[in-house]
Amino acid sequence: MADSVVLIEVVDRVGLMRINRPRQRNALNGAVMSALIVAAEQFDADPKIGALVITGDDAAFAAGADIADMASTTTVEMLTNGRIELWDRLKRIKKPIVAAVSGWCLGGGCELAMACDMIVASETAQFGQPEINIGVIPGAGGTQRLTRAVGKALAMEVVLNGRFLSAKEALQAGLVNRVLPVEMHLTLALELANQIAARAPLAVRLGKEAVNNAFETPLTDGIAGERRSFYLLFSSDDQKEGMQAFLEKRKPVWTGK
Repeated sequence: MADSVVLIEVVDRVGLMRINRPRQRNALNGAVMSALIVAAEQFDADPKIGALVITGDDAAFAAGADIADMASTTTVEMLTNGRIELWDRLKRIKKPIVAAVSGWCLGGGCELAMACDMIVASETAQFGQPEINIGVIPGAGGTQRLTRAVGKALAMEVVLNGRFLSAKEALQAGLVNRVLPVEMHLTLALELANQIAARAPLAVRLGKEAVNNAFETPLTDGIAGERRSFYLLFSSDDQKEGMQAFLEKRKPVWTGK
């Protein structure tokens, strides 16, 4: 539906979700986040889908949370309404998620992009966590994911002084994967997602899990987890197919089993 806050479509083997609140610069509210999560979970459960892309429009990926939706909210309401916990559900999506970012990517929008696995940005993208300007701090993972991506010094400036990062700065700092002209960024994000979707599904799932674990576990534990997943894949049909196809110099046919 054109009037939906999130537009859903399938492009080859990729589930595409477009935030659709252009008049509000795609500001995130409960309805948007709920629709995104429901769509992402449905794509995650669909064996025909191998990867996901979240995007906005050329002017804004998402210019933050909807402040009008939060201005009078109390502490108790924030604790009980479950809105921020929606980001936790996004983290549990097993398939890779690419954010295609153009224009404003601020506050909750920046947190949403960073909760994805990869970011493809247009040359106009602007990343920031300007919550300090309205008397709060990021609350959906911004201080943690940004620091892990760009380091303490730059994260401090972004969080404490509201500094914006251009697409070029974000690329140099390691926050994004690629920067392209506006008219090309979504196309490349879909190409990247479709390339990943063409890989062995179980290996993709466990590879994503292993990389994410690197940020949350000590090195020894992370390597042990990686090794368990590596060994586990040797019980899959895809491992046998992949190695046999390599030896026979042909393209493998994955079954996700």
